[in-house]
Amino acid sequence: MADFDSILKFWGPVEADYTGMGSLVLTRLFTEHPETQKLFPKFVDIPLTDLSSNSAIAAHGATVLKKLGELLKVRGNHAAILKPLATTHANQHKISLHNFKLITEIIVKVMEEKVALDTAGQQAFRNVMAAIIADIEAHYKDLGLAG
Repeated sequence: MADFDSILKFWGPVEADYTGMGSLVLTRLFTEHPETQKLFPKFVDIPLTDLSSNSAIAAHGATVLKKLGELLKVRGNHAAILKPLATTHANQHKISLHNFKLITEIIVKVMEEKVALDTAGQQAFRNVMAAIIADIEAHYKDLGLAG
């Protein structure tokens, strides 16, 4: 519970600007890890120079952060939220576990820069995401996928 509290005390500014923060997260993900942009068919042809101004990327980033906010607020009781998310990311989107780890580090960087997420909060975020990713992996295995 302490890890969730450490993150949630910094979450307000993220929640107040899901679109702006979401744009920053996906733009940085695609810039630092260009191979991830290929996982999003509707974004694949957007040049790097246009990522930060693209409203569809900002909107999708907002969706990602809203779902993450839901997961954080239930403080580990996330099975009902996580199972459908894991199922679509496994079957429809074909997202590997590695990509969840990449976006975790991007979110940590963005939160450190934009909302002054401290060292304890960064570690708490990594701890919580490791547990969430482990649960996603368990769902992937249930679906017969390696992740």
